[in-house]
Amino acid sequence: MAVHGAPWFAGWGTLALINAGLAQGKNRSGLAWFLLSLLLGPVATLILVLMPKLRERMF
Repeated sequence: MAVHGAPWFAGWGTLALINAGLAQGKNRSGLAWFLLSLLLGPVATLILVLMPKLRERMF
């Protein structure tokens, strides 16, 4: 018995993990972007790519 939603689910989850890594690279919360990516998918990726990197705190 084949599960038709499994590849889609795996791809969406992988994209969420990639987005979490992108977010951390831009000094943003990886967990928050992971969860947001589960809801928005590729739209979250586009938003992350267009967002500027946050500066690190001085202190």
